[in-house]
Amino acid sequence: MIAPFKKAIPVIERIENAGFEAYFVGGAIRDYVLNRPIADVDIATSALPSELKAIFSKTVDVGVEHGTILILYDGESYEATTFRTESSYQDYRRPTSVTFVRSLHEDLQRRDFTMNAIAMTKTGTLIDPFNGYKAIQQKLIQTVGAPEERFQEDALRMMRAIRFVSQLGFQLHEETKTALTHFAPLLQHIAVERIGMEFSKLLAGVYKKTAFELLIQTKLYQQLPDLITKEEAIKKCYQLNLAPLNEIQMWLLLLYLLELKNAQDFLWKWKLPGKKVKYLVRALLLLQERMQQNWSLTSLYYAKEETAIDVEIVYQTLSGNSVDQTANNMKASFKDMVITDRNELAVTGNDVMKWLGKSGGPWLKSMLQHIEIAVLHKQLENNKDSIKEWVQTCNLQLEKDC
Repeated sequence: MIAPFKKAIPVIERIENAGFEAYFVGGAIRDYVLNRPIADVDIATSALPSELKAIFSKTVDVGVEHGTILILYDGESYEATTFRTESSYQDYRRPTSVTFVRSLHEDLQRRDFTMNAIAMTKTGTLIDPFNGYKAIQQKLIQTVGAPEERFQEDALRMMRAIRFVSQLGFQLHEETKTALTHFAPLLQHIAVERIGMEFSKLLAGVYKKTAFELLIQTKLYQQLPDLITKEEAIKKCYQLNLAPLNEIQMWLLLLYLLELKNAQDFLWKWKLPGKKVKYLVRALLLLQERMQQNWSLTSLYYAKEETAIDVEIVYQTLSGNSVDQTANNMKASFKDMVITDRNELAVTGNDVMKWLGKSGGPWLKSMLQHIEIAVLHKQLENNKDSIKEWVQTCNLQLEKDC
């Protein structure tokens, strides 16, 4: 058993010593079997939230109405959820009610896919009533029970299925795939924010090329914001080598291939964070310029390193070239620059105003830009005395836009 589980064993033992059952569950077990990094260790238990609070002095209610509390123990936090069953679902997403039970089997039976319906004891023994271990070995994503029931209970599970394909490189079980195709329209009942979270994880997966193919085959793409008429653009995506691209680079690639009239409006419909929207819209403009011409020293400088790397990787991907050394090459270009940001100048706007005896205004921004470019191109040394002399000379010709 690996470290994340070993550290949580005392939590399991304290629950057991109080007379209850407790097991490791969820994605951590799947990732453990796959020898993948484990993010969070979750616990399922026969103890009710109130009983857990009596056992542990430090807890946080994170979903107590659904039986989940956060246990704070030895510098770590663990989500512990009471065994439960769920009634009929409303809005194809949320159970009408939750019933707490004392049966691990009933709790595992309510989960989405067999690979996620495995529990593990504190000694490392797997409890696998739905053959999830076999599904993992066969690299199959298969629902627990009838797929049409699981997808009608919670339509977001369809996006999760495609997302897991992207992350794990698994295939959809044939019955699961058929049901997904049939029930894809139910996704319209799911909040865009939830869909967007799954889609972003899909974009970050190593096997996203296969995931994009499935979006087309199942017609699930038609239920995603503003993609219903974009089949050809999506097909262009999976004709490229997508594996090396991260989530941001994938969004940028998609924006370019979609040929949108207004990229910002498209991203707002996905309910992405404002900071991400702003970054992507600017990066798209730079990518469109890059498709027309090479970088200049000035354009690289104003793009900034992170954005320039993202743009160049997408550009090389669109050009059918390898991106293995792209990031390193771009970093080398920035390392060679005298300055990479205005705050690296040896002077400030206050210095310039003092030297010229002027108050601030549009002229100051223009002057600072002139200084930046002169220093960047090594026409001017980046020290105060040199810049002061240059500014005073330049000021005499300011109206000529020196």
